[in-house]
Amino acid sequence: MHPNIRPYLNTRPQIDTSCYIDPMSIVVGDVVLAENVSVWPFAVIRGDVNSIRIGKNSNVQDHAMLHVSHKKADKPNGSPLIIGEDVTIGHHVTLHGCTIGNRVLIGINSIILDDVLIPNDVMIGAGTLVPPGKVLESGWLYVGSPAKKARPLTEKELAFLSYSAQNYVKVSTNYLNQT
Repeated sequence: MHPNIRPYLNTRPQIDTSCYIDPMSIVVGDVVLAENVSVWPFAVIRGDVNSIRIGKNSNVQDHAMLHVSHKKADKPNGSPLIIGEDVTIGHHVTLHGCTIGNRVLIGINSIILDDVLIPNDVMIGAGTLVPPGKVLESGWLYVGSPAKKARPLTEKELAFLSYSAQNYVKVSTNYLNQT
């Protein structure tokens, strides 16, 4: 295991062989990365006090922080982090104990907090704050602090959600092939 991929207590990250994990990123503990996930420089994925699951073809861009909330008496499951397939997590994004569906783009410097539910086919504009427990609706662009519906996504934007993820798969494959 590489020094940037670390166990926590008795739990080691499970990473598919097709994943690109930049040596300047950190992946710790109860983390499962599906096929073609990419993790870019200075991203931190910390599954120490709960689990993190990231679906295939998703990307975690530079300086993103992914964490969870611990299990406790009044909340026995805590707040794990579950990320679907074809998700783009932009630069400097913070995701904390939330659930994200498929084909979602989280814009640069956004913050998504505990127990937020983002369904499939959503775009979060740059700098958006989604407060704890908020449930979003599929097919919308959300912006602001706190996040509000801005407008329905266009067909072009809906198509871009998958394109963005696939583009990162292509770029990460290039990185894997040069090492």
